[in-house]
Amino acid sequence: MTLEQTRVPPKAAPRTRRARASWSDVALSVWGVLVFIFLFAPIAVIVVSSFNSGRLLVAWDGFSIAPFLTILAKPAVQSAVLISIQTGLIAAVFATLLGTLAGIAMARHPGKWVYWFLGLLLLVSVTPEIVDAVALLPWLVFLGQDLGLTMFGNGIVRLVVGHSLFAIAVVSYLVRARLIGMDAQLEEASGDLYAKPFTTFRRITLPLAMPAVLAGFLLSFTLSLDNTVIAAFVQVSGTTPWPVYVLSALRSGLRPEIAAVSTLMLLLTLVALAAVALVLKRAGDSATQIARTLGGG
Repeated sequence: MTLEQTRVPPKAAPRTRRARASWSDVALSVWGVLVFIFLFAPIAVIVVSSFNSGRLLVAWDGFSIAPFLTILAKPAVQSAVLISIQTGLIAAVFATLLGTLAGIAMARHPGKWVYWFLGLLLLVSVTPEIVDAVALLPWLVFLGQDLGLTMFGNGIVRLVVGHSLFAIAVVSYLVRARLIGMDAQLEEASGDLYAKPFTTFRRITLPLAMPAVLAGFLLSFTLSLDNTVIAAFVQVSGTTPWPVYVLSALRSGLRPEIAAVSTLMLLLTLVALAAVALVLKRAGDSATQIARTLGGG
């Protein structure tokens, strides 16, 4: 008998049995699913109701795309949607410019002032919208009427100012979180090669921060779309945004075209959020960096 014939074959590794989930794990999983269904069911209902051929949302008469076609026949609905989109874009640009500069300053010029400034941004972030709205209304009236600054009597300007408050803080957080984890050696090398500060900013600092800048812009736009409390206080006649239009429509009953526009704006918001996730993913940003900058680290 040869050596190969006498060699004992290796024993197969024992199969590990999958641990059976306890009843508490199953119960918690089912409870979590039910909670998510409860939270997202209203969104599903409004999407389905946007295809209702009835006169009101509460009465289902049949499936139809008439509510979407009604949008084209109602100038008031079109005006409200266009004002919301216009205000969102302008507010996003304004918030991105200021927030980007603030984020770069906090990341590249650290000091005690950063903690005070972060505290100010956090105060803006946690202040209830109703407080901001009550404070903004008399302030804008004072600027527009008492001081004669007519631009603050414009409805779009008022909405942009109100919507930019929270968005500036968000952009500042994102840009600081993006730059604070990156070494400043490239910028220092640019200065050593006698590049002007603006050239260094344009060709090095800004490209490094661009993913966070784009994400901040898209988030600012989505935040402006659903801002209702501040918009209801500061808006003037002729510049009613979509959330305020929906709020006023409650008096006469919600119609299917409101659900149709809401569905379209939901799709627009999801596209914007998907773009934010894609930009941050490609940039390699993590939630840890953003959480660290929120805490002032």
